[in-house]
Order: sequence, then structure tokens, then C-alpha cells
Amino acid sequence: MESDNTTIENKNTLLTNKNSLCILLTTDEIDRRPIYIAGNFNNWNTQDPNCVLEQFGENSYRYEFNLDFTYPEPLLYKFTKGDWSAVEIGENEEITPNRSTYLKSGVQMEYVPKWRRNWLPFKPNFLPQVVLLSDEFEIPQLKTTRKVWALLPHDYDDSEERYPVMYLQDAQNLFNEDALYGNWEIDKKLAVMAEYQIGKIIIIAVEHADDNRNKEYSVGKTVLGKGQGKKYIRFLTETLKPYVDANFRTKTDRKNTGIGGSSMGGLISIFSGLRKPEVFGKLMIFSPSLWVVPQLKIDVEVENTDDTKIYLYAGGEESEQMVEQVEKFKERVLNSQFVKDKMKINLSINKLGTHNETYWSDEFPKAIEWLFFSNKD
Repeated sequence: MESDNTTIENKNTLLTNKNSLCILLTTDEIDRRPIYIAGNFNNWNTQDPNCVLEQFGENSYRYEFNLDFTYPEPLLYKFTKGDWSAVEIGENEEITPNRSTYLKSGVQMEYVPKWRRNWLPFKPNFLPQVVLLSDEFEIPQLKTTRKVWALLPHDYDDSEERYPVMYLQDAQNLFNEDALYGNWEIDKKLAVMAEYQIGKIIIIAVEHADDNRNKEYSVGKTVLGKGQGKKYIRFLTETLKPYVDANFRTKTDRKNTGIGGSSMGGLISIFSGLRKPEVFGKLMIFSPSLWVVPQLKIDVEVENTDDTKIYLYAGGEESEQMVEQVEKFKERVLNSQFVKDKMKINLSINKLGTHNETYWSDEFPKAIEWLFFSNKD
């Protein structure tokens, strides 16, 4: 690294304006993703188009602040590949502290050995406790049973703290290494979040009904036939939530209770949030199957929804209609007479995203952080 730094410093007079601060970065891992600088000068925006580093060698990058830039004291910053899921990490894959400088001109030399990819790697000692509530948890509303899991913070037993709760559908695909189409790896993502102290949460994961999945995740008349979703929602609100609140240290109010899922699991989460806003104040909706109910009614009867937050995600390579349908859904929700000015919606679009667990996995920590642990709207 010493010879590389010397080479960069020798180019300094050609690359920088002596009256401003120039940050020169070298990194051992080379890929095509752009490198951004995020810090206390741009609200820690990890994808600020004005903060992209310029590449001027195989592993060399530079960022120069404008001459009229107002420097915080100190200037704090980190480097990312466009998101906290791809932030810089140390040689041993450890979290690195914020970088800092009091310089306002000249050159600041920096070096990044490694980068996170899709929030990984993770530290095993931060993995959540995975508890099987029952192999045959009774669903009296549907006269059936189901496997239900709880993922508790890694240090749950060492604390008296109470936690928010997120109810997720399709548990078979959330943390099962043998899942046919892959899994969200939420256990690993929760471990990384815990390491970064983003926030602790209890996840309740309900397995789907296999051949009856579509019917159970639909409400009323749909293009797939008549759904049983009303009964399933009653199970969540009248049976499962009371059990969870009685057996775990939960924050029971709607502000700290969320529901989420992907595809058909996302659809039933929409229905749950709209029909039971007094229960669910946070909705995590990934790639919802809105085509199943083209005439979905935005109809909420309960008025106390001022702090409802909805995280919507869609991938540009899922289907021809996916992004358009999700954008129209957001518009309809915000324009509805009841919801207007009362709900906050974060719409995330990944133009390269396909309809699979890999992309939902990447979106999961972002959604949890925004829904439960961020003050940003």
C-alpha cells in the first residue's frame, strides 16, 4: 500500500485544487459499483449523486469538495457502494468507525480493504434466537394448524427490554437454508443489524398453507376465486397476536406492530393493514400480487392511523406491470379521502430486481430500519 499511496500523492498537484479538500481512496476489492462518500455533511445519504468518487486508476478514487463547501468540525464520513448494505468493512470483516478530519484543504489519504455485499458477512454471536412456537399452532378460524416461529434478539434472555413485533408470511422462505427458491436470510440480516445497533425487533414467522396459499392470502372475490383471507387475518389479530403478547416481552401497540410479506404474502399484508389499522401500524409490502385484485378498494374504517408507515418495494424485471401497479397503488392510497395526510409511504424501486428472495432479502433490513427505527419520512 505504501508504493500505491506514494504514486497517488505524486499525482496530487494534477488531481486537486490546493484551496479545497480532496479525499484520495484506494481499495483492494475492485468491482464496477460506484463508490459514494456519506457523512455528516449530506445527512449520511449513501447514494448522493453529488458525492460519487471519481476513479482515476485501477484501484484509486478521488472526491474533491467544492470551494464554497462549509465544513463541519470535524468532518465525519464513510464510504459505501451505494447503500449501508454495501458499506466499507475492515480487513477482518469488522465494522469500521466513522472516518474524520479537520482538514479544509489539501489531501486526505484513505484505504478500504473490503466491502459488504447484500448486508453480509454476519457475526454468528449476533444471530437471533429462533424459537418454534409449535409444529401445529392452531388456527381455529380456518380449522387447521401451522408451524409458527419466533426470532428473538440475540440477547433477549439477558434483558428485560420490550420489543416491537413484525409478523411475516411465508416462513418457509425466510431463514430456511433448504428452501427451494432460496430464502431471505432474515436471521443473518438481523445479526448484521444487531451488530450495527440499528434496532432490535421480534419477528413472528408464519408458514404458508402450501397448496392453499393463494386462497389463504386472498380476500373476497379475486381472479383466483374466493379467498379465505378474512379468516386468516382474524387468526393473526385474534389468536396469534394475543398469544405472542402474552408469552414474549412485546410492545403491543399498533405503532410497534407490523405485518409484511412478498408476492401473495405482500397482498395479504395489504389487506391486513387496511382492514385492521388499529392493530398494524407498519406495513412491509414487497412485490405484491396486485393483479389478483384489480379493483382493490382502499377502504379504512378506523380513523386513528396518523402514524401508519408503509414500505413498498418492486423490481423492474419482475413483470411488465409490477412497477406500474405498485406506483398506482401508492398514488391511490395517498389520494384516498381517509388516508390523505395520515400515512407515510416509502416506495423503493430496484430497476434490476426480479421476483425472488435475493432481492427481498436485500430490501428487508432497509424496510425494518425505516419502519421502526428511523425518524426520516
